[in-house]
Amino acid sequence: MGDPQGFLRHRREVPARRPVPVRLRDWKEVYESQADAELRAQASRCMDCGIPFCNMGCPLGNLIPDWNDLVYRDNWEDAARRLHATNNFPEFTGRLCPAPCEGACVAGINIDPITIKNVELAIIERAFAEGWVTPVIASQPTGKRVAIVGSGPAGLAAAQQLTRAGHEVTVYERADRIGGLMRYGIPEFKMEKHLLDRRLDQMRAEGTRFVVNAFIGGPIEEDRSIPVERLRADADAIVLATGATQWRGLPIPGRELAGVHQAMEYLPSANRIQHGDSVSGAIDAKDKNVIIIGGGDTGADCLGTALRQGAASVHQLEIMARPPDERADSTPWPTWPLMYRVSSAHEEGGERMFSVSTTEFVGENGQLSGLRGHKVRMEMADGRPNFIKIDQSEFELAADLVFLALGFTGTEQTTVVAQLGLELDNRGNIVRDRDWMSSVSDVFVCGDSGRGQSLIVWAIAEGRACAAAVDRSLMGETLLPSPVGPNDRPMR
Repeated sequence: MGDPQGFLRHRREVPARRPVPVRLRDWKEVYESQADAELRAQASRCMDCGIPFCNMGCPLGNLIPDWNDLVYRDNWEDAARRLHATNNFPEFTGRLCPAPCEGACVAGINIDPITIKNVELAIIERAFAEGWVTPVIASQPTGKRVAIVGSGPAGLAAAQQLTRAGHEVTVYERADRIGGLMRYGIPEFKMEKHLLDRRLDQMRAEGTRFVVNAFIGGPIEEDRSIPVERLRADADAIVLATGATQWRGLPIPGRELAGVHQAMEYLPSANRIQHGDSVSGAIDAKDKNVIIIGGGDTGADCLGTALRQGAASVHQLEIMARPPDERADSTPWPTWPLMYRVSSAHEEGGERMFSVSTTEFVGENGQLSGLRGHKVRMEMADGRPNFIKIDQSEFELAADLVFLALGFTGTEQTTVVAQLGLELDNRGNIVRDRDWMSSVSDVFVCGDSGRGQSLIVWAIAEGRACAAAVDRSLMGETLLPSPVGPNDRPMR
């Protein structure tokens, strides 16, 4: 490394966030830029650690020490090449990934870990600004056609890799724009969508074809429905990257009341409005008392969205206990640390409530007016958490809107899954073998539809690995990298 003592000379410094009163008046990204000198100092903190556990913490196997050293030496163009060697879309992961690499950083054993994610984002933004990100055109076409269903990060990564291998690739998306949940599930303040469009322009120039409003295997009465068999007849291989979009419900009294919505009924409409669309029946939190059930990233996205819309109050409820301020003993290095985190949305307002369970939605004349719940304590039984009610801990909160951000239970089991008769596992995910193939020949599966709800970095890694398997199936061999296997799991 360029400065073996950099981790001793410099403290961890992350980019400043724009002032809360300022950023709540718009939908722009919350972070300010860092000066090159500061970024180089942060990159110099990367230790000469011998075994870079960050590589193993990252599902993509990013060459983190390599590009940290190159940034420290002010060689940004080579750093961008190293970054793209393992990651098709570092501008997405640099904004949306929770950075498991930092949880595995050797420096993090007893000091603050390296700001890997921030350096990564700085590299790719410098690369775009300098014109170093250009189309990569295949040397010769193979004559093989691949259909990819789903345009989230897994589908896009597979598409780019297969296009560069020379195949004729078409990506089908049932929504009206490409991007999957990155387009309509991630708020603008976390990733402005012109950044997604910028990468899609590169992919189109490389030869990837995109078809929107294409509901593969959808109901026949749908004008945009395309039968799966037509796809099978037109393509030599199909890749399913349809995600885990079957949301988890909360079957308690009052669920039918007007005002109780799934998070993914709320966030897409807010994103469409930022696109300039006219959205009929859009959910607006202005002057409303809002409750979000679920303490994860999707819940935080609902929180930031409701605050920007002008909510009167926001509560975010979580059944788990508040995590400790430092790494919990149950998640020792180099596993992903369980610890209390404050996202930009949490910084902006609202109240977080931990160790609570919702028992009933209440209302009048079919309209939601409140929520009842109680405090809980967690006990483990047969290796599973069991939540016990705490006596005399009942509470009631006023609520005009409730958003359920409880995660997802697997892939949608209608349409394409049903038409192909695909085998599912006991978690509702599509079964695939070690070569990423489903139970139907020449139909491959990658991303959350096979893994279950996961991180964007896992989706991109699976898309890259699945592309290598498809290329090998079509051509008998492949030069495409395969960073992960279909049964790999994160370090816990």
